[in-house]
Amino acid sequence: MRRRTLPAATALAVLFSSVALVATGAGSAAADSGVFLPLKSTGDIVVDGSHQRVFISDPTAGQVVVTNYAGAVVGTVGSLPGVRGLELSADSGTVYAAVGDADAIVAIDTATATEARRWSTGTAAPKYVALTGGKVWFSYGSGGDGNIGSLDLSGTDPVLALGQDTARTFYDAPILDASPGTLVAGAPGQSPVVLAVYDVSSGTASRGPYAFDPGNTGGGNLADLAVTPDGKDVITASGAPYYQAVYKLSDLSADGKYVTNTYPNAVDIAPNGDVAAGTFSWYDPDVHVFKQGVSTPLRQYDFPNTGNSSGSDTLAPRGLAWAPDESRLFAVSVNDSDVYSLRILDAPTKTPATLTANAPATAPRAQPLTVTGTLTSSSAFPAGTKVSVTRTDDESPAGKALGTATVAADGSYSYPDTPPAGGKVTYTVSYAGDADHAGATATHSVTVAKSAATVTLNNNLKVYGYNSSVTFTAHLGTTYKNRTLEIWADPYGSDKPDALVKKGTVDSHGNLTATVRLTRDAKISAKFTGDTRYTARTTTNTVYTKVSVSSSLSGAYRTATAWNATYAYFHQSKDPVHNTAMTMYPGRKYQFQIQQFYSGAWHTTATEYLGLDRYGKDSVLLDDNPPTGVRFRIRSSYIDTKSGDNVNATTYGGWKYFTFTR
Repeated sequence: MRRRTLPAATALAVLFSSVALVATGAGSAAADSGVFLPLKSTGDIVVDGSHQRVFISDPTAGQVVVTNYAGAVVGTVGSLPGVRGLELSADSGTVYAAVGDADAIVAIDTATATEARRWSTGTAAPKYVALTGGKVWFSYGSGGDGNIGSLDLSGTDPVLALGQDTARTFYDAPILDASPGTLVAGAPGQSPVVLAVYDVSSGTASRGPYAFDPGNTGGGNLADLAVTPDGKDVITASGAPYYQAVYKLSDLSADGKYVTNTYPNAVDIAPNGDVAAGTFSWYDPDVHVFKQGVSTPLRQYDFPNTGNSSGSDTLAPRGLAWAPDESRLFAVSVNDSDVYSLRILDAPTKTPATLTANAPATAPRAQPLTVTGTLTSSSAFPAGTKVSVTRTDDESPAGKALGTATVAADGSYSYPDTPPAGGKVTYTVSYAGDADHAGATATHSVTVAKSAATVTLNNNLKVYGYNSSVTFTAHLGTTYKNRTLEIWADPYGSDKPDALVKKGTVDSHGNLTATVRLTRDAKISAKFTGDTRYTARTTTNTVYTKVSVSSSLSGAYRTATAWNATYAYFHQSKDPVHNTAMTMYPGRKYQFQIQQFYSGAWHTTATEYLGLDRYGKDSVLLDDNPPTGVRFRIRSSYIDTKSGDNVNATTYGGWKYFTFTR
């Protein structure tokens, strides 16, 4: 049975990056993933199932790049100039590589991804390679000298045999594949298609059936061929006709076809006979999967566009390779910038399933809702098919398995749930798949409203004296698990930021207290950050704080109690000095006010706003010729906003009484 080969093509070396694959058309499927390949060209691809590795040759860079099944590079084998054809041994221990520019066959250890041994092919530059009859068979030559050689490695020393196609069938080195005792060769890129079958059971190649345009299809530009596991047929991929043709090895007569679309360029056959066929298709599916003997595809895959053209990436010629267990199909694609990707197609032989999931867009917390959806496929599901439901929310960020729902005969299902947590709640519905159906997953997110939390705070709108220590009590109502409150103080004025005063767990009554020393008006906030079931809540109160203000009169010759107050007495010839001290703030002024008593009441005779120095002080000389025996009083006050700022509450200073005598 053949192993995959790819022709050379120039590609830019790029860093690895995930690239998605796209499904298209009836019966199509979305492939799982893809990664960019750090290649300058591609020559061949083989899959080692024992170590779950993929080997890809790069003739231009002279290397074989080794990835795991996820496409991550796990090794690189260098010093292989012109390496092209690759073939995996039956025990999966060795990959044989045709290294044309070194005239050598090289053995690569699959376990270590390193070169194990190298054998010379003389003057022959090998291009393609196949294994059968205990020998390594390879093709070589060009310009009318295409031929076949063999390398017998069974003895102590290798035995090289060239020129085994005595009929000189091929112009250039042919593409090779094999089954036990049989070697099949095809002329690459030639029109019409030329095929030949060789009996190699004796150890030498004896040409048997030969066909120039087999089946009289008019097909040309052969790109790939593969021998069926039973050794009865060979399947070809050529630019035309637009299907992968099947021919009997016994006489190369037509024996069926696998219908694809324009420009077939790849074919590979799984161990059970299922067929992967590829086409060069910018605007149509690129990979087509068939059950053995069924001419219409079971699944089709269309590559995304990772380049700059209007069409999608295309399949590289001979760019398909099955995993031996058929769990995956690997494909090499290329974009219009010659950047290559390895596509990993999961469960390619199973019928794709389509799963949907629906639920309300919004829902209240702790109230029942129903997740509904459908599971559909082109083939029927067995009775009792189930889907599993998982809920992911803030209480179960890793997801919580809820249970299963049985799919009805019409493909519908429903699952009731009562979401305990608020916020974004995502339901993931999964179908595991069965022997005939691929798995599928669908998700739907619901915005679940949280319950409202209650936070209260005392002392709102109260007025306090300057430098007062005030105790604030915040109360937290019912919550789920979070019983923590924060008390913050934000003094008026841009120079003092909001600051955390206290954070802690409320007591058994739901209370948290904190003491704040007030020197300005302030906004006091109690904050609850919320939990999975209750909303975050902040309650903000405003408290007001007076300034500190004092005043005095100087220059009096005596003080005495009169008219129920303490009066300062000044000689008429002495000018009193009024001194003020007030809590300082940039640009602050104080209200200077004088009143005179007459007609049985106090009357304002002068009001003025005067500035304070940087220490919050000021002195005013009362320079006048006042009357004697008249009662006066004077005070300094802070008036909110009128005194130049609003960081404190209006504060009236105490009156200072005085009179004049001769």
